Amino acid sequence: MKISSRFTVAFHILALIKIEKNYALTSNQIAESVNTNPVVIRRLMGKLKKVGFIETSHGNSGVKLLKSLDEITLFDVYKAVEVVEQGRLFQIHEDTNIDCTVGANIQILLEVILKNAQDAMETVLKSVTLENIVNKILVNNG
Repeated sequence: MKISSRFTVAFHILALIKIEKNYALTSNQIAESVNTNPVVIRRLMGKLKKVGFIETSHGNSGVKLLKSLDEITLFDVYKAVEVVEQGRLFQIHEDTNIDCTVGANIQILLEVILKNAQDAMETVLKSVTLENIVNKILVNNG
């Protein structure tokens, strides 16, 4: 299972808004950078607006960040775009044969291990801010 690309596209949107802050970016222009349909961008921007990361206005007046980059972590974006339900990164088969030694035990054992794996991943995401990402983009483009 892959995490939805909404996660990385949302980062792309936020980074582009910051880097191109002197321009009034439209969803069409952002869509060109992401190489996707503007409808996809508008949907994601709606989610980012709902959590207070951006402000949008109709027409060509653009979009702007409402929070500084150091206040937005990868985890914040991960949650904002609803990539995965709480504690459900991994899907476990739930209809095992309880008369089988493996079937009777594997589910509970895997749940604990996979929950710990998700917690570890989320801890990493909490440690990286959008500012970290944008700074690396700027250095690489230098």
